[in-house]
Amino acid sequence: MKSASRVERGDWQTPLDLARQVSHLAARLGARPASILEPTCGRGAFLQAAAEVFPGTFARGFDINVEHVERARLALAGRPAAIDVGDCFDVPWEDVLAKMPEPLLVLGNPPWVTSAELGARGSRNLPPKSNFKRFSGLDAMTGKSNFDVSEWILLRLLAALRGRDFRVAVLCKSSVARRVMEHVAREGTPYAGATYRIDARGAFDVAAAAVVMTLATRAPGEAPPRGWAVFDSLDAERPERTMGVHGGRLYSDIERFERTKALEGDCTPAWRSGLKHDCAPVMELEAKGGALVNGLGERVDIEDLVVFPLLKGSDVANGRRPGRRFVLVTQRWLGEETRTLREQAPRAWAYLVRHEEKLDVRKSSIYRDKPPFSVFGIGPYTFAPYKVAICGLYKKLAFSLVEPHEGRPVVLDDTCYFLPFEAREQAEAALLALQSEAARVFFEARVFWEDKRPIGKGLLQSISLAALGGARG
Repeated sequence: MKSASRVERGDWQTPLDLARQVSHLAARLGARPASILEPTCGRGAFLQAAAEVFPGTFARGFDINVEHVERARLALAGRPAAIDVGDCFDVPWEDVLAKMPEPLLVLGNPPWVTSAELGARGSRNLPPKSNFKRFSGLDAMTGKSNFDVSEWILLRLLAALRGRDFRVAVLCKSSVARRVMEHVAREGTPYAGATYRIDARGAFDVAAAAVVMTLATRAPGEAPPRGWAVFDSLDAERPERTMGVHGGRLYSDIERFERTKALEGDCTPAWRSGLKHDCAPVMELEAKGGALVNGLGERVDIEDLVVFPLLKGSDVANGRRPGRRFVLVTQRWLGEETRTLREQAPRAWAYLVRHEEKLDVRKSSIYRDKPPFSVFGIGPYTFAPYKVAICGLYKKLAFSLVEPHEGRPVVLDDTCYFLPFEAREQAEAALLALQSEAARVFFEARVFWEDKRPIGKGLLQSISLAALGGARG
């Protein structure tokens, strides 16, 4: 299959050995199916593996690709199976499932592609338009309404399976499994679930955090589970933690949440994001041989007024001191008129005009209709002399104190979050609180380390420094 078409359909065939492991996991968890369904069967790896683990059980499979369906039929030749060409977005799943005896076992690997990716490719391989995540207003029209196609398929199947005796064991991204878990909790459906980490790079050469998600109806009278067990591998017998939903919010470790919920609150001062400029070759400078040099290799002679020491996320995470990198800051607050630089810093203005073409092609819509050479993540807090900072991209809780460099406040890049302080004593007290054991347990209960940016403003803002100070005392 051509690469573009493969990506559009999320066509990454599951290795047969992995499908066998998932089928054995389902059996180990108690699956004794009367029928098996693979909704996006591809070449039939899961159907073949399930036929080996559950011999004689009737299986149904669907796939949009005619060649895949033919290969799946050959793989299942002589076994009780029906494999048809069908678009999972259009298949009448209630009708299909009504003809399948219980208990049902749903296996598979739905496409790992998002609606935004498909839209950018002009693809028509999308589910019917609907606000299925129930966002309102602007959220329904912007990035929050983006979703993984596998998430849509799984929620569609769960709707069709309502009231049936079933078990699900499917491959998906960790983030998709979490959203399904939130959906199940929100709907109040009596299901028990778990996740088992897999090596997506080894299986599919894909750099994504992925799991086998299991989900099953509970027996009558069975107590509802506290949450979803999280296993480190398909072979693990004991979970490393238990995820859970409380108050509509998902927590990565429900036991640690219970121990630290008294620390929840709105952090004061508020956490801030670092500076965003989207043009490093022009805006970021490096000290070399007594001069400042930009990313284009040019020596830059501009006024000190607009030049500030810079720490990037990697610097913060690794405890590096300022003094090597610098950044050109064109504004003091969001939306400030920049043309005043023509009088206040004429050399800097001339430098910016010389590189105007590079700055004008910045892709983000946030620069549209703003003063020329605007930046974002800017305000009085940017120039606070003392900061407690952390990089959002690193998978570790590494808070650090950022002090002025040669009398100038240090600016952080937009991979960082920070608390601004005027006094060193205040910053040191906040740092000590955030480095405490109580804070570590609090964040560990709420962070999902597999995310691309595991540490975000929402997470940081949710801890009360005042309550944390009391917990430390």
